[in-house]
Amino acid sequence: MTIQISKVCIVLIFSCAILSAQDKSALPKLTAKSALTVDVKTGAVLFSKNVDEKRSVASTQKLLTGLIIAESGDLDNMVMVEKTDGMVTPRNLWITAGSRYEKGKLLEVMLVRSYNDVAKCLARDHSASQGNFAKVMQAKAIELGMKNSVFKTAHGLTVEGQHSTASDMMILARACWVNPEIRKIVETKKTTFTYQGGKTIEIENSNELIHSYAECVGMKTGYTESAGCCLIAAAKRGDKEVLAVILGSSWEGVWTDAELVLKWSLNQ
Repeated sequence: MTIQISKVCIVLIFSCAILSAQDKSALPKLTAKSALTVDVKTGAVLFSKNVDEKRSVASTQKLLTGLIIAESGDLDNMVMVEKTDGMVTPRNLWITAGSRYEKGKLLEVMLVRSYNDVAKCLARDHSASQGNFAKVMQAKAIELGMKNSVFKTAHGLTVEGQHSTASDMMILARACWVNPEIRKIVETKKTTFTYQGGKTIEIENSNELIHSYAECVGMKTGYTESAGCCLIAAAKRGDKEVLAVILGSSWEGVWTDAELVLKWSLNQ
């Protein structure tokens, strides 16, 4: 996998040089601060905007958390919730200390609906502490070839010094897209979760594009005040698949930006 991702990095660099020579008037005009789209099969860059600008990426970095958990295996194991996993504003599943849930189910709901307490629970269960898990995240990012990223939390909420770039997040997106467990989850439009007490709730994917744009087949949302609205999205038409990274957009613009650039990229 490391060799495959390294080849992707080379293709990204080469393709960016080609893209710079294209007629810019023909490119989509996005409100996002940074954006990048790539053909999944070839690795060719189709659209590029401020791809190496360091930015907060909010909950899109839960893809890295999810990839680490998925690759650790034993997803049918039960995970005990501890008090330190507690609520993290603004979005929580409200799992309580002492309750036990299947690791794979926690992974699913974390990626589908972006619950912060679930991210903390999975990180602590994996590495014994949030700090230890942050070190695992950074090591994994380096292994993938993400050279301009610093990750300090499993959930992606704002922490000083934490950042990534559109180029690096595309490397992560490609790694996640070829992981069968992650791909199955990010394609999920709706699921359910049953609390230990027996109550079952319905959980809808926070990615609005997967509900409104038929060609969209994943992946992950993110928002903080400092990061703005972020989205990593995948779209498919026939045999062609493209991935998009949208960083620093707005509540009004992120879905429009993503759909516009995905449709444009599928036509290239």
